[in-house]
Amino acid sequence: MTEFAQHLTRGLTARHIRFIALGSAIGTGLFYGSAEAIHKAGPSVLLAYLIGGAIIYMVLRALGELSVRNPVAGSFGEFASEHLGPLAGFMTGWTFIFEMIVVCLADVTAFGVYMSFWFPDVPRWTWVLAVVFFIGAVNLLHVRVFGEMEFWFTMVKIVAIIAMIGGGVAILIFGFGVHDTSLGVSNLWTDGGFMPNGIGGFLSSFAVVMFAFGGSEIIGITAGEAENPRTTIPKAVNTVPIRILLFYICTLAVIMSIIPWSEITGESSPFVQIFEALGVAPAATVLNVVVITAALSAINSDVFGAGRMMYGLAQRGQAPAAMKRVSRNGVPWLTVVIMVVALLLAVVLNWAIPERAFLIIASIATFATMFVWMMILLSQYRSRRRMTPEEQSRVEFGVPFWPYGQLIAIAFLAFVGGVVAFDPDTRVAFVVGAVWLVLLTAVFYAARNRMREDPVEASTD
Repeated sequence: MTEFAQHLTRGLTARHIRFIALGSAIGTGLFYGSAEAIHKAGPSVLLAYLIGGAIIYMVLRALGELSVRNPVAGSFGEFASEHLGPLAGFMTGWTFIFEMIVVCLADVTAFGVYMSFWFPDVPRWTWVLAVVFFIGAVNLLHVRVFGEMEFWFTMVKIVAIIAMIGGGVAILIFGFGVHDTSLGVSNLWTDGGFMPNGIGGFLSSFAVVMFAFGGSEIIGITAGEAENPRTTIPKAVNTVPIRILLFYICTLAVIMSIIPWSEITGESSPFVQIFEALGVAPAATVLNVVVITAALSAINSDVFGAGRMMYGLAQRGQAPAAMKRVSRNGVPWLTVVIMVVALLLAVVLNWAIPERAFLIIASIATFATMFVWMMILLSQYRSRRRMTPEEQSRVEFGVPFWPYGQLIAIAFLAFVGGVVAFDPDTRVAFVVGAVWLVLLTAVFYAARNRMREDPVEASTD
């Protein structure tokens, strides 16, 4: 065929990969979802983000080890098929796509909330509809355009966060607006204590905290289009600890030091609310631009990640062959169209249940994220166990604390799954997730049986 290319293009440079990795950790989960986590745990959410950050670092190191050895399109879906079996690969790939769709639903929902800051009388669903079509159009362009957009989106977010931390520290030291400098950082423990809702509130916050790190595994997806994955992937993964300390711990500590945690309502981004409370309207407006940029960046990455996973699944025969079609720009265009159609569900949700849409969506995304991360850890664990001592010594980018770090991370993810299942606010996510996995299993075996019965037809698809 002359209309379509046969392969993705390696158009992502080291700069693109590094900023995609940075941007994946600075999204809706921080700028908007952190309000829900703070509501559940109070100041102890800082400890929850620190623990969750350590776990995602172990997950990404496992993914990095696998990706450096085998940088392919489809990434961890391919790894699960190779090390855990075809069913595991099928479930991992499609659950990641499900995760990206659901995370994207949360991101576009947050975008609608941010726009309501300026246009409170405009229905939220209209903004959701507009951003879905805009991002869909961007993702049909060359992958280098995606990389450049992520670079500049992330640059805006990083500069804004560093400026906000600096400004917040200045407010704490010198006072500004209505803030009383005599209080210092005492808001972190005086308003009901460091753990005001008890251990139950602290544990329940993990359902939202882990959502914040969801999508970080897109680092592995980029390996299929990176110019030099064996050097860019390790560098990107190793920035994770610094990102967590700077972007989550420092930022939220400053916010809760200035505004008591109980006054962070979630009606807008905590980043915007902090300057509204202090009477600095221009800064609040600028920060709303920043959080809108963060949402656009996250949606952009979600569509990219899901599309490349569909392409990888199609290459292995676990998705319709049409998803392998690549445009002249080197983009799997049909997967972008599928994502845009799926995201129209966000328009319906924001029309029907605008107040509850984010928490429900975030909880379902957390379940899908936990499953994908578990498969990454199990794939790496099985891969390493199959190696001889000599092969293990030649691993270029091995996981730290092997094997105990991996086992602790696996146990923690299972624990968070239990939290999602037993918390009344998030239980619906466990039900949806369980139904999804059962449905995937049924589809896998039905498709496999069909291919066995009619191998000629299957081979011509």
